[in-house]
Amino acid sequence: MSTDGKTPMFERVALVGIGLIGSSLARVIRREGLAREIVVSTRRAETLARARELGLGDAYEQDAGKAVEGADLVVVSVPVGSSGAVAQAIGPHLAPGAIVSDVGSVKADVVRQMAPHLPPHVHFVPAHPVAGTEHSGPDAGFAELFENKWCILTPPTGTDEAAVEKLLAFWRACGSKVETMTPEHHDLVLAITSHIPHLMAYNIVGTAADLEMVTASEVIKFSAGGFRDFTRIAASDPTMWRDVFLHNKEAVLEMLGRFIEDLFVLQRAIRFGDGDTLFEHFTETRAIRRGILDIGQDTAAPDFGRGPKKS
Repeated sequence: MSTDGKTPMFERVALVGIGLIGSSLARVIRREGLAREIVVSTRRAETLARARELGLGDAYEQDAGKAVEGADLVVVSVPVGSSGAVAQAIGPHLAPGAIVSDVGSVKADVVRQMAPHLPPHVHFVPAHPVAGTEHSGPDAGFAELFENKWCILTPPTGTDEAAVEKLLAFWRACGSKVETMTPEHHDLVLAITSHIPHLMAYNIVGTAADLEMVTASEVIKFSAGGFRDFTRIAASDPTMWRDVFLHNKEAVLEMLGRFIEDLFVLQRAIRFGDGDTLFEHFTETRAIRRGILDIGQDTAAPDFGRGPKKS
């Protein structure tokens, strides 16, 4: 419980799912005194036991329905394909006036899954903190995960504005910058900025593994910076990313089609020695990198801003 004298924003926060995002939320909520009580819920007994060992909550429940009873903020942190089942499980137990949110990187499908199971006396404000690492599980979380990162809120039409503002203030207190947009627009933007890059990473690492003329030891031994970063991305949670592609299918396929068309242009330029096209394209893409640096989304430090290796 909060003991630092701060007035908490919420009395009881229920975290349903305690992986990277859920455990990071538990830590930052504790650090900032954002709730009087944190309830942790997850289906697997061993994961719940580990969360208890780490002291992530004040109470622990395997039953998500019990966990959300009396909570004025519920954050669902599960693979997006499980969102509907979780909403169905917690719906009858939600307190009047509670804010229900999630952290999934797909929004339109999550709204379709969850909204039918949530009672009219709660406020449904989906969210997506655009922050993460390739690691997962309760041990992977850290309170600084959301600092200076974007969190996108996608409230359905007609959502109570006061509830949206309160969740916006919550994410700002966690260190995030906050933007609101429609679920459909979110999914289109994230398809190109996150989902397609992950698909490329999984594919190129798989292609390298399949090359029979290159041994595994050579792939690992001679991995340059570009391939090494692809392997980092491709190490992300396979369950989460399977669900992302299945539940953001339309936007991903649209962006993938555009990407393939552009790739054919580069293929043709290489085949016919069109250096001008290559140079123009590479010059334009450098400007995107400068824009990312200018708004503080990364640093120009070596090794893509990840800093020195930890001992």
